[in-house]
Amino acid sequence: MLGINELKIGICFKFNNQPYIVLEANHLKMGRGGAVLQTKIKNLINNSVLNRTFKPSDKFPEVELEKINASFLYNDQDNLYLMNNENYEQVSLSRKEFISKLPFLREQLEIKIIYFENQPIDIELPKKVVLKIVSAPPAIRGDTVQGNVSKKAKLETNFEIAVPLFIKEGDLIKINTETGKYVERVNK
Repeated sequence: MLGINELKIGICFKFNNQPYIVLEANHLKMGRGGAVLQTKIKNLINNSVLNRTFKPSDKFPEVELEKINASFLYNDQDNLYLMNNENYEQVSLSRKEFISKLPFLREQLEIKIIYFENQPIDIELPKKVVLKIVSAPPAIRGDTVQGNVSKKAKLETNFEIAVPLFIKEGDLIKINTETGKYVERVNK
């Protein structure tokens, strides 16, 4: 059982029979009263975010999440299709729950499927992914005079990203999946 002192950012626990992850945690000491923990927690099944305050007497069971290596195969209008790399079983997940991760998913990308009680509930992307630029406007002499040190480029996943002026069509770039920002150009 986890007490409020163990609820730190990134810890998974069961609350109201649902798995939650701690996004923010702040200990507060009230004047004459006891300390409380103000948290922002995210439901791992429906992705809803709650703000909750817990008392020192509150206890929570720790959640056992299983992470399985998988490969992204493809997506259609409704689902994402993944292959479990351990037993080669195909897994489909609802596409609408992973809209924020779609810009980084390319065929054969190695990811992890997160299971809760034998049900796939989420996917974990690598921290950085390499994607190809399919279109980028050419840099025009004098762009930097006006303070433009970046331009918009389109990735192979149809996502647009701000990149430095020297990036051109056909380049491979590394992108941080947590921030969605350009990291560096990758040599071919």
